[in-house]
Formats: sequence, structure tokens, C-alpha cells
Amino acid sequence: MLGNGKRLHYLCQDETRIGLKTETGRVITPGGVKPKVSVQWPREAFWLYGVVEPFVGWQFYQEYDHLNSETFQKFLDALSLELGKDMALIQMEQACAHQALALIWPDNLIPIFQPAHSPQLNPIERLWQHIKRQWKGENFSSLQQLRQRVQLELAQMSSQLISSLTSYDFILEALFHEALFYAAS
Repeated sequence: MLGNGKRLHYLCQDETRIGLKTETGRVITPGGVKPKVSVQWPREAFWLYGVVEPFVGWQFYQEYDHLNSETFQKFLDALSLELGKDMALIQMEQACAHQALALIWPDNLIPIFQPAHSPQLNPIERLWQHIKRQWKGENFSSLQQLRQRVQLELAQMSSQLISSLTSYDFILEALFHEALFYAAS
């Protein structure tokens, strides 16, 4: 709590490219049996921008056709409106779109840039892996069909599932110690 009923959120942000190219991966088959799957390679895709709050499993997503500073600005503005009077620290990678000089950061959003080349530090990466696993081996005839599937998967994700996927121990420990500090002061 920040006073005046405002809350401070710790959010993890990232984008992922979702396209018609078939998601593939390992499968278990009987010995000597080679798995067969139809794979398509079209280049049509869209970007899903998202944030999660690991401790409580809160989520916010928006879809865009591109990954650039203009669409990132739209995402930040929408996120700021969604949070209302609350404040948020946002952990993110050091992508060019995130550090563009043209960005105007809303007053209630504070960026925290993680070290370069360290996606494993950002819990939302696990969420992207989880949702893409849901349609592994499937082919979609159009981007609209894929969009509908993505929306269905996101809508079915509970806050408990999101929290279990994204709650890294080092984040929870830091948030717990911070809460104790504020409780004592």
C-alpha cells in the first residue's frame, strides 16, 4: 500500500511473436516409431504484449501487428489506464522498443530493466512457453483462427496457474522482505 488506497504492483512484461508456423517439440513414442506431424511454414504472425503480477497471478494482454516503440507506447498507455491510481514497477528486457527515447512513460509505471541477454530472469517467458505448448503440432488455416485459439487459452488461465508459472523464488522473497519492511515502518 502506498497510501490514499493506492497499491504498488510488481509486474513482469514481455512480448511474444505468435504465427502460423507450426509449433513443434518433443513427443514420446514407442521404440522405433518416428512421430509424424504436418508442419506449415507461413510467415504470417502477430505480437502478444503482456504483463503478469507473479505474486497474485494478475494478467494484462494486448495484441499488435508489430513490435516497435509506437505499439509499445500504446501498450504502456493502456496498462496505465488499467492500473488506474495504482503504481507498478515493471521488470522487462532491454529491447530497443522498451528504451526508445520517444517513449513517454506514464507517471504510474516505473521500468526496471533486467540484465541483457537474460530472458530466464523474466517469469512471463514461462507463460509464453505454456500457452504455445497448448497447440503444439496443430496447424491453423488463418491468423484469425489462431487468434481465437490464443484468446481461448488466455481466458482459461486462472490466476493460480499464472502465479504457479511465474512465481520465481527470488521475486517472492524480495516482495516478502519488502512487505515486512513496510509493515515495520
